[in-house]
Formats: sequence, C-alpha cells, structure tokens
Amino acid sequence: MPRLLFLYKTLFSFLFAFLQSASSFVILQPSVIPSSLMSTTQQEIEVVYQPDSDFLEKKGVFTWPTWGCGVSKFPWTYEESESCYVLKGRVTVTPTDGRKSVTFGKGDFVTFPAGMSCTWDVTEAVQKHYNFF
Repeated sequence: MPRLLFLYKTLFSFLFAFLQSASSFVILQPSVIPSSLMSTTQQEIEVVYQPDSDFLEKKGVFTWPTWGCGVSKFPWTYEESESCYVLKGRVTVTPTDGRKSVTFGKGDFVTFPAGMSCTWDVTEAVQKHYNFF
C-alpha cells in the first residue's frame, strides 16, 4: 500500500508539473503566424534594365519626386519598399544581409524591398525619380 501511495504522489506531481509548464505555451494557428516568419526567402533588389516608355508611363514615373546626390558611399535602410527610375549616374547597392549586390545606372528602373539595409556606392552623381509604397 505505501508503494501505491508513492506511485500516486509521483504521478500527481509529474502531472501537476506538466500542466503548469504546458499552460505557458501558446499554439498559433497558421492563419495568425505572420507571413514574414513563415517565409525563408528574402526579396532581392529587382532591376529592369532600360525599360521602354510604355512601362514607365504605366508606372507614372515622371510624376514622382526626384532626388539626387554626388559621388559618395553611405548606409541606407528601406523602411518601405521603393521603386525608382534613374535619370543619370551609376550606383552599386550592396545589402548587408547577404542578398545580391546590384549595379544600375541611367535609364534603369529599380525596386528595393522594405526592411532591407544596404550600402549605396554612388560612382557617378545620381539623379532619380522615386516612389515609396
């Protein structure tokens, strides 16, 4: 009888400890898991080299504001996605997280993904139309 009592106490202690630890876990359904946690691939910088005028007109590029800078090298983080059309210059953008570097220049259309940190290496003074989205 004492041995049976010992087994019951041990089993009860184990069950009690298990229930306490299990109550601290949260099980998420797939519909509430953020897509950023489910995806293992990162968006790359997309370059459309020398797009035609129809492409640019459909995007409304020439109504976007402009920005420019001289030859320089600086860090940048994209809080939002950005598309831009380069009016002049040449740039190499190198992401800090291992994504592919890209080089682009006058006449190219480039889209940068939100959340990406990178280094801009402006080798020829750049002027661009840009749009955050």
